[in-house]
Amino acid sequence: MAKSVLYDQVSVPQAFKEGGIDIKLSFLIMGFANLVNKQFIKGFLFLISELAFLMAFVTQIIPAIKGLITLGTNTQGMQEKVIDGVKFQVAVEGDNSMLLLIFGLASLIFCLVFAYIYWCNLKSVRNIYVLKKEGQKIPSFKEDFLTLTNGRFHMTLMAIPLIGVLLFTVLPLIYMICLAFTNYDHNHLPPKSLFDWVGLTNFGNILTGRMAGTFFPVLSWTLIWAVFATVTNFIFGVILALIINTKGLKLKKLWRTIFVITIAVPQFISLLLMRNFLNDQGPLNALLEKIGLISDPLPFLSDPIWAKFSIIFVNMWVGIPFTMLVATGIIMNLPSEQIEAAEIDGASKFQVFKSITFPQILLIMTPSLIQQFIGNINNFNVIYLLTGGGPTNSEYYQAGTTDLLVTWLYKLTVTAADYNLASVIGIFIFAISAIFSLLAYTRTSSYKEGAVK
Repeated sequence: MAKSVLYDQVSVPQAFKEGGIDIKLSFLIMGFANLVNKQFIKGFLFLISELAFLMAFVTQIIPAIKGLITLGTNTQGMQEKVIDGVKFQVAVEGDNSMLLLIFGLASLIFCLVFAYIYWCNLKSVRNIYVLKKEGQKIPSFKEDFLTLTNGRFHMTLMAIPLIGVLLFTVLPLIYMICLAFTNYDHNHLPPKSLFDWVGLTNFGNILTGRMAGTFFPVLSWTLIWAVFATVTNFIFGVILALIINTKGLKLKKLWRTIFVITIAVPQFISLLLMRNFLNDQGPLNALLEKIGLISDPLPFLSDPIWAKFSIIFVNMWVGIPFTMLVATGIIMNLPSEQIEAAEIDGASKFQVFKSITFPQILLIMTPSLIQQFIGNINNFNVIYLLTGGGPTNSEYYQAGTTDLLVTWLYKLTVTAADYNLASVIGIFIFAISAIFSLLAYTRTSSYKEGAVK
């Protein structure tokens, strides 16, 4: 049904002020105006949702919010009971701070959902007021339902995915953020122990406290790794693409296939093979010792400096072919007239590359480079499968020399059970990635050209 002409001109407060008693009561009793105006199904749905919310608010939401505030007051333990003169130690079930936090957050989301339903009720009341004022027929439930399957079909289809996003994405995300403001660590593991709100203490601990000695070195290595991993893959990928696409080179398809084999093999298999290959007692050291180039094994993965260079090198092995394929596609679609004109004017191949080829490649690949940089900040596979974050460093807490923030977060969660610190690290990772992506992407030529169009 088409929207009334006055619909956007009449506000909800205006409808309440100028409407009849049925309009006014609908602000208190949801669906009242719908029932009075014979929209029985719609009115009953609004009324039932209000009654269900009020019942849930008294029986579930108030206790859940109280639990969200306190995170529990009764600790699990043993209590002495006397039965027929005999004393027994009986286990007493206490509060579970983790469940109280989850149920409290779910209750808040439930309240927000009801607030949206209440707003839909107000919009329906406004629509009834406008239609009555214009003397138009008030649509039946069937006519309203048809608008959901026709004019607003896209909103109808979005309902179920939106509920899934709220339950399985928004709620866990808010829960993990909330953990950063608690003392949920290995000393406060529910249900045996309770944890509590501590405000910004964890952030201070990471930035200036005892964790700063681990956080800043790991953050520095994370950024260094991300820069080198991105730049090396880009530069050598472009060089390899230029070599393969050189005029006169034979068997180009064969060369491309050889370098793409590393993509065909799953990355975790390549990384595990390289881990064994570079081991102190691995094939590479054995070969070098056998031919007499070294007398002692080279610490490719056991020395901090060697391990970092080895990681960057192995990442080149698995990452360059991707850049090569993208750069090849760009090179093959470059305007040949522009290149031929530059060559006729006496430009050398290096000048053509510097002034035409490379700028075009960079223009097209800049968004991809930003994505690769963020991906390398969160590159869990390469670090964890190749070195496991090692070699160990006694000055770090639950982190090795080659650990990135994301692998340190994993160890804090799985090994140390310091969920509060892990949550803080996750927030920092998100902040770094989001801020860099926003600043870098909005300053690229690709973005500016798209904005102009």
